[in-house]
Amino acid sequence: MSDTDHALLVIDVQNDFCPGGALAVPEGDQIVPGINALMQNIPCVILTQDWHPSDHASFASEHPGAAAYDMVDMPYGPQVLWPDHCIQGSAGAVFHPDLEIDPADLIIRKGFRRAIDSYSAFFENDQTTPTGLEGYLRTRGIKRLTLAGLATDFCVAFSALDAAGLGFDVTVQMDLCRAIDLNGSLDKATNAMRAAGVRLV
Repeated sequence: MSDTDHALLVIDVQNDFCPGGALAVPEGDQIVPGINALMQNIPCVILTQDWHPSDHASFASEHPGAAAYDMVDMPYGPQVLWPDHCIQGSAGAVFHPDLEIDPADLIIRKGFRRAIDSYSAFFENDQTTPTGLEGYLRTRGIKRLTLAGLATDFCVAFSALDAAGLGFDVTVQMDLCRAIDLNGSLDKATNAMRAAGVRLV
């Protein structure tokens, strides 16, 4: 395989997921230099960006009496209720200021439909509504994906599992990810990725 079939997928390295943000992932900012360096070695770079309306259904503030990190049942299945984060046009939704965005060939925005959350870069949480990323990768001839970003146990893992399910060769650069680890979610995610044939390096 040539390098031209390889893409780097950088997941949600945004201010709200970094220290000081509304849904801060511990040490989320520490992965930025390594991701920037990795961009120099992979010919196709794609960034994802959480991009929620202010009244998104996954926000705890939209559910009277609920608290952040409570679980609720949505029409598409169980859903964690999150603090308001990555609201369209807000400072929190902007990429981390040290992340190099100029090398990106494509930016995929997700979570913009009010009624459904979207962890994966490929499908919303109903696991059927596509983002369009698969079609882009196919038409570019991309077969191999390396993933990095935030958070390991949610958006990175969901993206990796969907990519593997779609037949891509998937590697997750674990040292360039950080996790929320909500009630054992990191172990669950890493076990699921390994079981799906995703390489964790």
